[in-house]
Amino acid sequence: MQLHDTQLAADAVLSEGRALWRAELRATVKLALPIALTQLGQVAMMTSDLVLIGHLGDGALAAAALAQTVLFAAFVLGMGIVSAVAPLAAQAFGAREPRMVRRSLRVGLWAALLLGVPMTAVQYFGEDLLRLLGEDPASAHLAGIYLLGLGWSLVPGWWFIALRGFMGAVNRPEPALWITLVAIPANTLLAYALIYGAFGLPQLGLLGAGAGTTVINLAMCVAGFWIAYTQRPFRKYRVLGRFWRIDWPLLGELTAVGAPIAGAFLLEYGLFATAAIMMGWIGTVALAAHQVALQTAAILFMVPFGISMAATVRVGHAVGRHDAHAMRRAGFAAIGLGAAFMASMVLVIIACRHVIPQLFLGTSDDAETTATVALAATLLAFGATFFVADGVQTIAAGALRGLNDTRVPLLFAAVSFWAIGFATSYTLAFPLGFKAIGIWSGFTVGLAVYAALLVWRFNALTRRGVMPAPPGH
Repeated sequence: MQLHDTQLAADAVLSEGRALWRAELRATVKLALPIALTQLGQVAMMTSDLVLIGHLGDGALAAAALAQTVLFAAFVLGMGIVSAVAPLAAQAFGAREPRMVRRSLRVGLWAALLLGVPMTAVQYFGEDLLRLLGEDPASAHLAGIYLLGLGWSLVPGWWFIALRGFMGAVNRPEPALWITLVAIPANTLLAYALIYGAFGLPQLGLLGAGAGTTVINLAMCVAGFWIAYTQRPFRKYRVLGRFWRIDWPLLGELTAVGAPIAGAFLLEYGLFATAAIMMGWIGTVALAAHQVALQTAAILFMVPFGISMAATVRVGHAVGRHDAHAMRRAGFAAIGLGAAFMASMVLVIIACRHVIPQLFLGTSDDAETTATVALAATLLAFGATFFVADGVQTIAAGALRGLNDTRVPLLFAAVSFWAIGFATSYTLAFPLGFKAIGIWSGFTVGLAVYAALLVWRFNALTRRGVMPAPPGH
């Protein structure tokens, strides 16, 4: 009888554990889905801009790519810092401290403003920077014109990210998606009108393309503030209350968490930028095939990136409640979900590896196009492991952000991306002669090492029940 009772108790514990994991998965999916769709919407906005600019000619398109390289380096820096709003606000929400939720958002807005003023000024020297880097003077001049309109988009873009982090932290990420869905057609229409002079607006070409993006970013930011200040459940936080007061101690905490996130983003961005340069050394076909395969990866990446942001919030909520078991469960549920999604996508990519490049390049019988399609298909096949590792690393990093653990992952990023990833890519591509395939194989090795280190780190911290200090303490 005693043995029977023991077995019943064990079954009950097992059943309860399974129920908790199922509930965690449901909560993660519910939070991640609108975030991922928001990210995909922003990719759609960027793609529509490039399509419209492309009709101005190859020179304009090349200049836009150069300008976005300058802007994106600055944007990633601020994005990393304001990304720290999400874990700090989530921890405060979990601890039921609404005042700290507001303070976390407020310091994120101030950080964006303080960083945005000098970074916006830098954009107006974009032409000079590109000339110093040896770019063609004509392309650098056109890129400088684009940046005149685009440069002002930094602060509203960062503010919208901070507002998204706040909304996600209180379990209501949907408004950011609604705003983005409205912004996609509005951005296309405004960009078209300002580039080509439609609907009575002046014809501004590349300047109009940049200005249109800035106007839409500003409108999205204003819409985000309006929803956060007037709509339930956000209005109870009074997000603009005492906005003029800079909370220097909490701003220091935000920077301590966010600066390493920015550093890791820049290390990863730098690796991919360097890869494009190395592909250019190999030839035009290799570079074009690389861009097709990388754009495919970027679209897929938006889903695990959404799961990553959900993981930050779910882990942060558990930290705020001082629930070590929930903290560990939230992270591993998100990692498992992301790995399963990317593994399923790998099967689709491999099956469609010859079709996907044709969507970008068409079905021309031109020898160069045929060679590019064939190489892109090969890179997509070799990228199977790359896609899964990329998904796991971003989600594991998001889970660690929920613990405010960003400095050690920054060290992992430096070692994985550069000491291992870059070195392997270069060695396989050139001394060993594997060229484009070698570069992508090196990517895979670096990302796999980074993913493994981050998962190990999360496991080690949560197994010991390590809890960060609450924000503001």
